[in-house]
Amino acid sequence: MLQPRIPVNPLPTGHPVPLLKPTTDDIEPTLAPAPAAVPAPAPVPSRTSVQLTLGSAVALAAGGGAVVLVVGAVLVSMLLAVAISAASIAVVAVVLRLLVRDMQKAR
Repeated sequence: MLQPRIPVNPLPTGHPVPLLKPTTDDIEPTLAPAPAAVPAPAPVPSRTSVQLTLGSAVALAAGGGAVVLVVGAVLVSMLLAVAISAASIAVVAVVLRLLVRDMQKAR
């Protein structure tokens, strides 16, 4: 299972024959075409710095504040959902405990 297997070419007679690999003697050398002249790459223009005006700075701050408020509201609502689920599971556990205790006293 872990040993490498040699690929075989089964003949119609049923006798498997290993595939032949070409040797370097069988390959005739071919001449590669001469490479074409490669043009030099175009110079990359230097990046301009981002300039913030007063209006864009205020809009950026307001957008960031809005994102913080939305993410905070989502996290608080998720925490509230977990707290409500935990409280309801605790109430169910207490009720089940009382029911089991009443069933055992009835015996």
